[in-house]
Amino acid sequence: MEEDKIESLSSIDKFYTEVRWNNQFRHMKDIPQHIQKRIGIDCHQRNIDQATDDKINSNAANQDNNENNGMHSVLDRHRNLMLQTPEWHEPWQLKRVINGHLGWVRCVEVDTVENKWFATGSSDTTIKIWDLESGKLKITLSGHVMPVRDIAISKRSPYLFSASEDKLIKCWDLEKNMAIREYFGHLSGVNTVDVHPTLDLIATAGRDSTIRLWDIRSRTAVMTLIGHKAPVTTVKCIPVDPQVVSASNDATVKLWDIVAGKAIKTLTHHKRTVRDIAVNPTEFSIASACTDDIRSWRLPEGSLLTNFESDTLGIVNSISINQDNIMAACGDNGVLSFFDYKSGHKYQKIATTAMSGSLESEKGILSGTFDATGQIFITGETDKSIKMWIKIKRATKESHPGLKWNPLLSKQRF
Repeated sequence: MEEDKIESLSSIDKFYTEVRWNNQFRHMKDIPQHIQKRIGIDCHQRNIDQATDDKINSNAANQDNNENNGMHSVLDRHRNLMLQTPEWHEPWQLKRVINGHLGWVRCVEVDTVENKWFATGSSDTTIKIWDLESGKLKITLSGHVMPVRDIAISKRSPYLFSASEDKLIKCWDLEKNMAIREYFGHLSGVNTVDVHPTLDLIATAGRDSTIRLWDIRSRTAVMTLIGHKAPVTTVKCIPVDPQVVSASNDATVKLWDIVAGKAIKTLTHHKRTVRDIAVNPTEFSIASACTDDIRSWRLPEGSLLTNFESDTLGIVNSISINQDNIMAACGDNGVLSFFDYKSGHKYQKIATTAMSGSLESEKGILSGTFDATGQIFITGETDKSIKMWIKIKRATKESHPGLKWNPLLSKQRF
């Protein structure tokens, strides 16, 4: 009877030791000697057994993950990241500098239908149309009384839309070269405008923290989307749900259901003002940019895809993505950065050159966009110039290897 009692106490003590080990020390690589003596275990043997168990569990997890549509553990994700090689892209160089505006070039947009011209909006209140091949000025559109913050070109009609700090959105007929409609309703300056690709609607947003959808022909605001708590910096329209995506000074990105008239998802990963959003033309995803932080998101659910190598970028004013999965980021410090979109690897950075006669501080890049082919990148800058960038011809992986690929688990594409 006494022996059974001692054996029972021994088993209880052993059970208690096992529970304490699992709860406190199971995942520790090295356990201090004084703790080993207090709990009375052989740490070395425990670590060997733990390593064996982890290896078995890891192999089992790999099999389960392969069966479950590629879901990975942290260790598997890290191994895949280390094995991943970002795609090599040709580096970029400056081709042409265009002058003509008398103020900061706030926005740039290329006509993607014919790919023969592009438009720019400036703080000098004008919109200028330029020939894409020669860089020569074709026409100047005047009508706003305050800086033009954004422009959008329709793919379905010969219209150009402009948003200004004068609280107005104007519709310009490019066959008549004149403003034919004005849209009233915003209570403060309008920061952004975009044309819906399939519906006769435009989306606008500004300092009043609201997003308004307008019927192009009747000039009526058919819907007002309320949810942001600070001025909205940019809005993008997509053919399918979520048909409207917005970013704001409240450090959030919202995905909107325009049928229900409310946000279906709010992305809160950023910590500062989200200044721009770019839609990927080859996959159903978007990228968003704030200071020292660029991320991509899978649509329609809004799940995180990639953390880009953007810790040292500073303020990012604009981003754009082309068909070759190249993303360009325009920095307020005058640095143009190019990324491989899939891996998030920054493979090139170029410092812009301020124009002669301008201040050293006037070298920030405010806007940028690719042309329809993705072979030309156009930037609008604070030195009042427009710069065109092209890929270096005959560049090879050996002659231009680019910046070193240094993968981190935090930068992984999920």
